Amino acid sequence: MQYRTLGRTGVQVGTLALGAMNFGAIGRTTQEEATAIVDAALEAGVNVIDTADWYGEGESEEIVGKAVAGRRDDIVLATKATMPMGERNRQGGSRRWICTALDDSLRRLGVDHVDLYQMHRWDPTASDEETLSALTDLQRAGKIRYFGSSTFPAYRIVQAQWAAREHRLSRYVTEQPSYSMLQRGIEAHVLPVTEEYGMGVLVWSPLASGWLSGAVRKGRDVTTHRSGVLPERFDPSLPHNQARYDAVERLIEVADEAGLTLIQLALGFVNAHPAVTAALIGPRTVEHLRSQLAAADTVLSADVLDAIDEIVAPGTDLAPGEKFDAPPALLDASLRRRR
Repeated sequence: MQYRTLGRTGVQVGTLALGAMNFGAIGRTTQEEATAIVDAALEAGVNVIDTADWYGEGESEEIVGKAVAGRRDDIVLATKATMPMGERNRQGGSRRWICTALDDSLRRLGVDHVDLYQMHRWDPTASDEETLSALTDLQRAGKIRYFGSSTFPAYRIVQAQWAAREHRLSRYVTEQPSYSMLQRGIEAHVLPVTEEYGMGVLVWSPLASGWLSGAVRKGRDVTTHRSGVLPERFDPSLPHNQARYDAVERLIEVADEAGLTLIQLALGFVNAHPAVTAALIGPRTVEHLRSQLAAADTVLSADVLDAIDEIVAPGTDLAPGEKFDAPPALLDASLRRRR
């Protein structure tokens, strides 16, 4: 396992981090299976475990808490808030909810602090000062060591950095965006901004929801767990999906020529970007984990990276409709029409 510094925090983290979204009902992963995954990951040198209150309505946090009991100090523990955990005020970036949500997460995890607390999505109804002041107070109280953002548009990352400076508050030190060989849009805006502000970057979905696992091939039935939940994302009749099927076949050829698995190519690609600190992997089984850990020391040559660029151009999203950082006005027509 290679290690890098998480932004400017001084904290050393492995280039592969364990995402726990699949722990529990979401991924049909039991406590025993999840603990086995955590055991194998830690043994391989993984030292970041990332979860969220929203995963299984707290179930993932409870499973992680039991899995790491007795070895908390060996782990950089991260969780998130802001996604709906109920109606009205049980979501978002208000001081009222963040303070409550963190206490709930600490209780489920069975710890007195988390190392990284992330705002799962930008909340347009809460000001940056409101959210950052609450997070700063929680940091000073010792309940969180650092805090970061997740899936923020580039302009919101910039605005939050300026708000922290203007109001003399602590700032977001990490960003967690979606990034893969098939979804490269963040190269155009988000990653240049995180580099400018010295932020650590933990990328999620580096295997593109299973597209880059080797289990999704052109002309074959897709039987992955994700395809059962979201079949439209793999429907070959849709033009953007057809573009992904075509790209995957060409990427498999690149991997074969380089003597790598597609998973190694995919994880090696995201970790090759100088702005990326680590790739979050979200295995459902120990077997899945081991196939992904095989990429821990993968370093791609310039020729291989050039070949990937020829298949999916830098800064390009093959499925732009699946981005999760779109400004609200692109999703709600009323926000872009003068009344």
